Amino acid sequence: METPTATRRCSPSPTRRDIASSSANRAAGPDAATHALMRSASVQSEVCLLRHMVIAAAATALSLGTAHAQVATPADLYSELFHQVQMRRLFPDGKTFVDATARRSPDQILASYRARTWFSDEELKRFVATQFDLPQEVLVPTPSTARPPIDTHIARLWPILTRQPAATPEGSTALRMDNPYVVPGGRFREMYYWDSYFTMLGLAEDDRQDLIEAMVDDFGSLIDRYGRIPNGTRSYYLSRSQPPFFYLMVDLTDQSDALVLRRRLDQMRREYAFWMQGEESLSKEGAFARVVRMPDGAVLNRYWDDRNTPRDESWREDILTAREGKRPAADIFRDLRAGAESGWDFSARWLADGKSLHTIQTTAFVPVDLNSLMYGMERAIADACRRLDDHTCGKDFDRRADARRAAMDRWLWNAEQGLYLDYQWRERRASQVVSSAALYPLFVGAASQRQANIIARKTWDELLAPGGLRTTTLTTGQQWDAPNGWAPLQWVAVKGLRTYGEDALAAEIGKRWLATVQREYQASGRMLEKYDIEEVRPGGGGEYPLQDGFGWTNGVTQALLALYPAS
Repeated sequence: METPTATRRCSPSPTRRDIASSSANRAAGPDAATHALMRSASVQSEVCLLRHMVIAAAATALSLGTAHAQVATPADLYSELFHQVQMRRLFPDGKTFVDATARRSPDQILASYRARTWFSDEELKRFVATQFDLPQEVLVPTPSTARPPIDTHIARLWPILTRQPAATPEGSTALRMDNPYVVPGGRFREMYYWDSYFTMLGLAEDDRQDLIEAMVDDFGSLIDRYGRIPNGTRSYYLSRSQPPFFYLMVDLTDQSDALVLRRRLDQMRREYAFWMQGEESLSKEGAFARVVRMPDGAVLNRYWDDRNTPRDESWREDILTAREGKRPAADIFRDLRAGAESGWDFSARWLADGKSLHTIQTTAFVPVDLNSLMYGMERAIADACRRLDDHTCGKDFDRRADARRAAMDRWLWNAEQGLYLDYQWRERRASQVVSSAALYPLFVGAASQRQANIIARKTWDELLAPGGLRTTTLTTGQQWDAPNGWAPLQWVAVKGLRTYGEDALAAEIGKRWLATVQREYQASGRMLEKYDIEEVRPGGGGEYPLQDGFGWTNGVTQALLALYPAS
């Protein structure tokens, strides 16, 4: 536990001129604003250091022209109070405080906090309870011991996990939603980006087209307001996105209305522009935000976050991780955040030594899954443009997709390993981590038939486990590594393999996964976030306890049951 401190103010505080000066460093890249401000600030303690970094991150966001820069996060608003609450771990889950709703303005709350020189843990917890309304988890009732069929149970969960649009309370971190939406469950009280696509697969099987259309409209509204779809619908998620599945969500909607299709095409193009921001400024090899120019001039993508401070919802964990590292804390924070944008938070895929979180280097990798989805988005945009008779647009995005596919073959396909592998662009080498991300090119149709057949053999040999598809072949204690399996990766693999005629392997993965989910459902009545597919039991690892609900497990289970009903 961190020793409480009587120090309440940082001196000197960065001024608007400091922030403007930091923003002027835009030409040198997104990190320049932070580094310039950190050099100029006289910081006396860790809390002051982090306060300066938060302001510098806002300057960087302003320099990038991002709308989220105007939306303050709890760390921005509550400064040293926030730091103390999170570092002292007043709540076991760091997400509790950031999801709380303030009863008064931040200035009033901070004034009351600063009026005292010291709080014990119990006093500080009582203070928070008087100033904020704390959130509740999304509780899912356990069925009786006489279990209904699993598909019936899932259909009954949709109303429990569905949220109706409502006015966002003053003092809440929630982003406004205009239509009904489905949350994952447990600590995840809001709508999440890539989770929602896999949830929609189940909604489609259960004839809930109304919810699919509503959620796609909600995601489109986020693009309209913020120029991106954030990780989740909270203010503290706005600086990053997640794997771009929006175009695939659109594919699940009714596209008979040309006006609706035109609106959603515009949103797809705006999301594409977000991921490609900085492409034109990269005249030489290097990276800017989410784009990387390879040595041969090709442009591929990486995961990123516009801030380089600890994540609000994992503040304490990130600070402790950075303390173990040998790089500047801001760089570690950025890579932790980028790992969260990947959805694989966290995995050996992003670790320099393959095992220790403080060696994380997410931004140094050109990932297979992200570039596959970008290829799919380019093809989807091209197709939609042609449907609306915009053939110039169609040709442009076909050209982009062709160029990306060729670049993926050059930089991500590893003939020796017989797999697509992430590429460490700073060190100019392929990653050696074998992961189920290798099946994403099959999922989007970017692989050749020969490549797909080779990957299928590798999957049989190394990625197929007793209970489904392995995430990676490494055991690190991180939740996106062995022995855990995850619903979205099962679907990506099954759909991709079926596309290339590898039906037997697809069926083996799908049926083994369904058996894992069914076994736990019969034992406990729960649908879980992740599973141990080596021992065929509930999963583990990561930063928080295993969650029950669970949106994407429900969705993928329904979709796989439609393919393999006898499982």
